[in-house]
Amino acid sequence: MDGEEQIKKAYESILMHDFEQAVEWFEQAIAIAPDNAAYHYKLSITYARSNKLNKAIEHAKEAVKLEPDEEHYRFHFQHLQAKELIQQAQNFIDEPEERSWMAVTLLREAIKLDSLSSDAFLLLGLAYSRLKEYSQAIRAIKELLILDPQHEIGNQLLTEYQLMLRQYMNS
Repeated sequence: MDGEEQIKKAYESILMHDFEQAVEWFEQAIAIAPDNAAYHYKLSITYARSNKLNKAIEHAKEAVKLEPDEEHYRFHFQHLQAKELIQQAQNFIDEPEERSWMAVTLLREAIKLDSLSSDAFLLLGLAYSRLKEYSQAIRAIKELLILDPQHEIGNQLLTEYQLMLRQYMNS
């Protein structure tokens, strides 16, 4: 037995929006074929969609370990790692200055892992603005707007930070 029947049932569960059942089917497929990287990858995606980031990362890491040359697996794993760093950074944004720099560090690392993360650029802009590093905040928001020119909050923040920079320079 190779687990393909369980994978089919997992997809049927996903189509029925029963993600918990899908997880169970994917786990059964992995129990049958624990060295099948595709099964770990598919389970990781399902966990990520269910907001179970730690489990998603665990299975994405296993998929990469089993098939290190598979680009899709590596990109997915990096995307999840970036998400984790973004979540960690959110805890530091409104903290005192020395802790706000931790948010900047985490977000810059997240962007290295996933350069298409609009959330990382948005939060990086916010973190820099909290530190009164307005030129860096503007740069981060401009990167966000390259990814998503219609980003409403990004457009508002760009205008706000440009004004703040002018006021800061004039004081």
